[in-house]
Amino acid sequence: MNAEERTRVLWFLLALCQLTSGQSDYAPYFYDYGPGATHGNMALFSISEDTPVGTHVYTLNGTDPEEDPVRYGLTFEQGSREYFRVDPKSGNVTLVQELDREKQAEISALVSITDGRNKVAETVRIFVTDANDEQPEFQNLPFAIDVPEDTAPGSSIYKVTAVDKDMGSGGSVSYYLQSSPLTKFTIDGHSGVLRIRANETLDYETTPAHFVTVVAQDGGGKYKGEHQVMSSTATVTINVVDAQDTPPSFVGTPYFGYIYEVSLPGSEIFTVYAKDGDQGNPNSIHYSIMNGSDGVFDINSTSGCISLTTNPSQLKSELYEIRVKAVEEGRGEGPMDYDITTVTVRVVDLNNHPPTFYGETGPQNRFEVTMFEHPPAGEILRGFRITVNDSDQGANAKFKLRLVGPGRVLRVVPQTVLNEAQVTIIVEDTSGIDYEKGSTLTFKLLAIEIDTPERFSATADIIIHLLDTNDNVPAFTSEYYVARIDENSPGGSSLVSVTAIDPDSGPWGEVKYTIYGSGSDLFSIHFSTGLISTQPWATLDAEARSKYNFYVKAEDGEGEYSLAEVFVTVLDLNDHSPEFHQSLLEETMVIGAPVRIEAVDEDAESPNNVIEYSIMKADPKNIFDIDCNTGVIKLKPYIKSMEIIHNITKSQECKWSLLVEARDRGSPSFSTTAVLNIDITEATPLMAAFLKRSRGSPMKVLGMVTGIISLLVGATVLFSTAMYLRNTKSNRISPARRIIKRRPRHPEPPWSFRMPIFKDAGPSSKFLADDPEGCCADRSAGGPRAKKPPPPNAPSLPPPPPSTTARTSERPRVLPTISGVLASRSFKKPKASSSSSSSSGSGRKATMSSALVSELKLRLEQKINESNQGYC
Repeated sequence: MNAEERTRVLWFLLALCQLTSGQSDYAPYFYDYGPGATHGNMALFSISEDTPVGTHVYTLNGTDPEEDPVRYGLTFEQGSREYFRVDPKSGNVTLVQELDREKQAEISALVSITDGRNKVAETVRIFVTDANDEQPEFQNLPFAIDVPEDTAPGSSIYKVTAVDKDMGSGGSVSYYLQSSPLTKFTIDGHSGVLRIRANETLDYETTPAHFVTVVAQDGGGKYKGEHQVMSSTATVTINVVDAQDTPPSFVGTPYFGYIYEVSLPGSEIFTVYAKDGDQGNPNSIHYSIMNGSDGVFDINSTSGCISLTTNPSQLKSELYEIRVKAVEEGRGEGPMDYDITTVTVRVVDLNNHPPTFYGETGPQNRFEVTMFEHPPAGEILRGFRITVNDSDQGANAKFKLRLVGPGRVLRVVPQTVLNEAQVTIIVEDTSGIDYEKGSTLTFKLLAIEIDTPERFSATADIIIHLLDTNDNVPAFTSEYYVARIDENSPGGSSLVSVTAIDPDSGPWGEVKYTIYGSGSDLFSIHFSTGLISTQPWATLDAEARSKYNFYVKAEDGEGEYSLAEVFVTVLDLNDHSPEFHQSLLEETMVIGAPVRIEAVDEDAESPNNVIEYSIMKADPKNIFDIDCNTGVIKLKPYIKSMEIIHNITKSQECKWSLLVEARDRGSPSFSTTAVLNIDITEATPLMAAFLKRSRGSPMKVLGMVTGIISLLVGATVLFSTAMYLRNTKSNRISPARRIIKRRPRHPEPPWSFRMPIFKDAGPSSKFLADDPEGCCADRSAGGPRAKKPPPPNAPSLPPPPPSTTARTSERPRVLPTISGVLASRSFKKPKASSSSSSSSGSGRKATMSSALVSELKLRLEQKINESNQGYC
């Protein structure tokens, strides 16, 4: 019976009870909306297992026929988990515990509805639907398998299994291997079968174990609203089982053995060792000698020990090469794997003799020689007779020679010896063999075996006694010496003591001193102590000469010497007082301009020659100020005119007499005084005032004259330029059709200026132009003329028109410039006369207009003559 049928039966019974009782009280009931509904009585309700706790998942919905209010209830069987809770009034059902379909796929619950009098309860089943929340789980972990190394490629070696508890695509599982470029295996994605890759083989000797990571992945599904794919991993350990496929091999080759002169028959010479290449399952090894023993060696077939079978004295060779074979045992009937090696056995001498040094009389461990210092590099010390010997044989008689001592002064030859050699000692660093550093040199000569375990050695003392030579020059303790002495010091005063050292011995180390040089006349030196002093008769004066320098010579017994320079400074004393050039000084002072007094102190240095000035006496006192450093005297600032002077003194001459003092700053201090007469006057016109003030400074006057001349020359140049531009505009001539070549220009005449200085004259009289070389007289005299004169060049003014009688014979004219014409003393207007062109001196008196007309005529005549010559 389904829920709907039960509801109908329940309603029928309730109606029957009400009819029998005579009352109409009906029980409440649930609405049934069928599966998939989210409200009703929860019959066949399903919920996803990934629903979050606290989610409103359903609403119980029912009614009462009498429309009484109803309340809802939700209970579970005793001992079961309560996954849901209902609100009694609203019927809202809330999830209160997490769901897990894999643990409980169906939940049974009792839902109820009541109106307060009647209660209806129904048992419902709630289905939990699947979500992809489980990852695949591998079965039968851990995965560890053994695979023979000779397994064929492509063979299946294992099957992995993983189970996913989810349903649908989330429960399906596929397999793959984590990528590795060196993997030798592959897996079937559906079945999980693990195989060896095609063309791949296993090798125990290379890799005895492999570790493969297998990934199991589900088909994916929804989880909390998103698509999710889950996976898990497991490691498969593949142990490669060794197979008998590798031959044995000797370990530690090559092999060398030695037979010594004291060895006995049966002595162990060497033990060879071979191991099976298949280490996982090795076979035992059998050893044997193939050849090369000559019957004097034997080998243990199990241990590989090679031994001597005879006495060493009976051996016929010093070197044996024995071939040994190692064969695997226990492989059945097939051919045995083997390996062959060679053992080299050498018969050696017993190292029982150390190296020994020999002299002329036998074994010796001390060698001495006497020689001069500083022998040349590369020289052999022939005073030594040394032989070294080792009585052993072969490698036991090989040793090295070393010379141990100060620096790399000497070296020994040879450095490597076999059995015996003559020892030669050679000089390498001649500077190390120095008597002054030490009269005796001591070295150790060592002989040490090279290739023997005993490393026997021998030593000998090498002692060199040195003889001194004069190899050092006296050396001063300083390259120069500085001395200071007061002027006027008495003769014989000490200055400085110089010292030179010669480390040589005997007379070669005795030093004598002398001095020489242009400044040494006033000084002397003690020949043995080096004390420098002044000559007994010498007097030093800083004002005459304050600096001296000369050389000191230090010489040993053989004439070897060195030089040092001595600098002597004569210190100035204050022994001169300041002096004015005369005791009575006279100066003229213009109001507003100072005067200066000057005294000279002949001392050589400051502060002895630094002078301070002061006014000792003046009447009245408050008229003048003096600068104590420069000696400049000027009036008090309030005295600005002669009226103030006349108010101070009744004398009209305005003269003052001052007693001035000049004092030096030396210790003790000296001073001198002079009387200064000052004549005070007011400023005169500019030039007179300037000359008056500058009468003691002729260079100022010369500078002013030069400036005036420069201004006059500049004005003349500007005026000449203006006249040139005017003449250029007035002398324009239409250009000729024919091209006329320009004739060369003649040099212009030089200028000479008469400069009136300090003379009141007009501006035109400042510049005077002389007639250069009597050019005007030549024009009037009508001298010879070689060719037509060239046209004048601007800015020169043209000459007056020449006479017809002189045109063919006069020489080329030199034309005066515009500046020269304008600089003449007077400018007179010429009289109108037709014969003015032939009169003497007409060039100087011609007006500017007549000069321009003459120029035009001259140029026209030239053009006509040139045109006629061109047609001819």
